[in-house]
Amino acid sequence: MRKRCDWPGENKLMIEYHDTEWGVPLHEDRKLFEFLMLDNAQAGLSWQIILNKRENYRKAFNNFDPAKIARYNKRKITSLLNNPGIVRNRLKVQSAVTNARAFLEIQAEFGSFDAFIWQFVNGTPIRNRWKCIKEIPATSPESDTMSKDLKKRGFKFVGSTICYAFMQSIGMINDHLIHCFRYTQCG
Repeated sequence: MRKRCDWPGENKLMIEYHDTEWGVPLHEDRKLFEFLMLDNAQAGLSWQIILNKRENYRKAFNNFDPAKIARYNKRKITSLLNNPGIVRNRLKVQSAVTNARAFLEIQAEFGSFDAFIWQFVNGTPIRNRWKCIKEIPATSPESDTMSKDLKKRGFKFVGSTICYAFMQSIGMINDHLIHCFRYTQCG
């Protein structure tokens, strides 16, 4: 039996996410936007809740197309707030529109969101060497810097803890435990 990080538990969806996505360096802008939006939605909730709603989010938010989301109006936001398949928090739903607009501005300025976001780790994933889940921090100097920069650019729900989770999810930080089979695969 493969050894893996403890956090997925016995949940099949969490295990699949851990084994195939979490910590894999990601460089495609739309997927980066998807993970940023999902991490925003997670604020104050568990990742399992968001992962269970992921397909609903994809349908509700035009497959995370930032150009379409940036054009959402009050009627669309009201429709989203009535959608039981997503987290119906007004501030989080409105932040999706705000963040889509800021995302597009970064793409225009840097050529891609990928070029912008990976600068916070100098283009190379940070590879930690944790032995147990209790060692993994909630923030880092890099997530602090990312958070400040994103907030300055108008993003919402991008505190350092959310940025750290985002960095883990897109492989900017490899926080697989050293005994986990994914640790070397994501290295």
